Amino acid sequence: MLIDTYGRVATDLRVSLTDRCNLRCTYCMPEEGLQWLAKPDLLTDDEIVRLIEIAVARLGITEVRFTGGEPLLRPGIVGIVERVAALEPRPQMSLTTNGIGLRRTATALKTAGLDRVNVSLDTLRPDVFKALTRRDRHQDVIAGLEAARDAGLTPVKVNCVLMPGLNDDEAPDLLAWAVEHDYELRFIEQMPLDAQHGWKREGMVTAGDILASLRTRFALTEESVDERGSAPAERWLVDGGPHRVGVIASVTRPFCAACDRTRLTADGQIRNCLFATEETDLRTALRSDAPDEEIARIWRLAMWGKKAGSGLDDPSFLQPTRPMSAIGG
Repeated sequence: MLIDTYGRVATDLRVSLTDRCNLRCTYCMPEEGLQWLAKPDLLTDDEIVRLIEIAVARLGITEVRFTGGEPLLRPGIVGIVERVAALEPRPQMSLTTNGIGLRRTATALKTAGLDRVNVSLDTLRPDVFKALTRRDRHQDVIAGLEAARDAGLTPVKVNCVLMPGLNDDEAPDLLAWAVEHDYELRFIEQMPLDAQHGWKREGMVTAGDILASLRTRFALTEESVDERGSAPAERWLVDGGPHRVGVIASVTRPFCAACDRTRLTADGQIRNCLFATEETDLRTALRSDAPDEEIARIWRLAMWGKKAGSGLDDPSFLQPTRPMSAIGG
């Protein structure tokens, strides 16, 4: 079991498969000049599967989310999914992706055992997409979403970040589109995870702003606390259901008290929080032929030291030293 001093138990493991990405989203990384991890520093496919097996068999992990960077850039991703699906007990598996590679991989991932996907899409307008991501790949993401839905990687969740002056007027249109295509839309408050440290709290679009915009067109009925559980998204029924919309308000409505996540970076570090400035090294133990129980012991000790909250409500908050692409969303 992975338990901390506040009684929280981690059952959800986020695994970053790579720090690389084929987009350059303005809220995540600079346009150029970012130093990628050297290949020898990255965990191999075998090392990733072994650590997941330790987490599932010895530490009580029941859900695994593959992230990046962009996880579909990992050449061995289908094989990793297939091997994790064969573990006993079998964890639930999902993938967070920018969607560009989904059209060619969705069916293979479903066959390998992946259960569902979260796809990032911040706008319905190709020109705004290009401005936000610095790449002209909007249609590829739309095609990837359709491929995921058709392959049965459902529910397909769409993650959206609203940025002032770019797409902050699109919330109602995005929700109408998601309902039409049977996707579950989730708005995420912009978080301080950009490598260039350009985030400013006073400039962000808040959960309150998003909900006010949505209510100009839709009736929203809030989901009960029991239904939410430890999920990061607060959810609302749209016009009485069955479709839902979620808001992940990490900054203005933090949910740290119910957090059940632990994170493995692409280079084998354990992080207890996206906003953590400290990491615990598993890669060295792994490559020193440490037995599984020793690696599990190091992991338990790392979780025991998890802090009460993210620190975002502290005026002296320090942004993480690594961008989100290296940490895993």
